[in-house]
Amino acid sequence: MITRLTIVAAILFALAAGALAQQDTTFHQVPGKMPPYAGAIVQEPVYNDLPSAGKKCWIGEAYYFKWKFDKKPKLGTAILIVQLFDNKDKRITSLEVTGASDMPSMRGAHDSGEVPFQLNKKGDYLMPVNVVMPGEWEVKLVFLKGKEPVFRGRITFRYKRLH
Repeated sequence: MITRLTIVAAILFALAAGALAQQDTTFHQVPGKMPPYAGAIVQEPVYNDLPSAGKKCWIGEAYYFKWKFDKKPKLGTAILIVQLFDNKDKRITSLEVTGASDMPSMRGAHDSGEVPFQLNKKGDYLMPVNVVMPGEWEVKLVFLKGKEPVFRGRITFRYKRLH
């Protein structure tokens, strides 16, 4: 026999279950804070693989650059040199350049973090790259006009220890 108390308990249970199902589970983001989504996929920017040292690397139709190291990268510090030109082959320094070096196989273990290139008196953009162990290395470059990225490129090289 169903009692009045059983019916009231069933109704209260149904109401509570309905309220929980309709509860707002939307994360209200605070400006400057990342939402705590478990397993969230973050879209990483695309970096173009750059041609070998000394070759022209076009940034749209307005600019191009060439890159090289001051010496063959080996254990220690090598200086990455970037020279920027307009489409009439005139040296320019109107863009900002940042770079980050790391080992792709050990992502984050030897990450330099994003570092601004420094301009020398000749108008070369310079960035030290610290090679701390043998293996494959990469340097990611970002060219900015104002604060907006206009090009992203990636240089890869391998340092092999000679025995």
